[in-house]
Amino acid sequence: MSAMIEQQRFNMVEQQVRPWDVHDPRVLAALGRVHREQFVADADRALAFVDIGLPLAHGESMMRPLIEGRLLQALALQATDSVLEIGTGSGFVTACLASLAREVLSVEIHADLAERASARLQNAAVSNAQVRIADALVGFEPGRSFDAIAVTGAVYQEPEQFRRWLQPGGRLFLIRGESPVLEAVLITRRQPQQFDEQSLFETDLPYLIHATPPKHFVL
Repeated sequence: MSAMIEQQRFNMVEQQVRPWDVHDPRVLAALGRVHREQFVADADRALAFVDIGLPLAHGESMMRPLIEGRLLQALALQATDSVLEIGTGSGFVTACLASLAREVLSVEIHADLAERASARLQNAAVSNAQVRIADALVGFEPGRSFDAIAVTGAVYQEPEQFRRWLQPGGRLFLIRGESPVLEAVLITRRQPQQFDEQSLFETDLPYLIHATPPKHFVL
């Protein structure tokens, strides 16, 4: 590992992520421990630590590092937690979640992205994350509930099943609304029918498939 890459990784954590109110030492350590450059396309490796959303196939993109940091911090993961990730993408957030929790089930609608992310996770020796090819919004049922759910693409409206998949005390991070001003929220299941919502920040992000806003017709 070159000294230049390690310096770029340090700068990403200390100059991008930490100043955006990410102070959890476990999250900062995870972002410094998981090698982000191994989860981007070879052509984009020089941009692995830049504060941009790197493009993936099918119009998807990796989240900016500072958004990844806020997501990980908001979920407040414990080492015993089970996590459902909706939208595997590159697999980088999957690896970070796996480094903080007991297990991760990640769902990706695009087979090529899922296969590529699985290979990257295997190469990074991540053994507690599983990637499943499925559409989390249509037809998918995990058959269990989770301590945390991380949604890595935007949704226009929150799908009702997301809350149903949370255990009591479970946390759901998602970004919802209408682009270009979307709201990141943390939803906590206090009781079977009681949920708290916390608004975290505004951002913009590509939508999950089947989660886009209705089309507006102009006469």
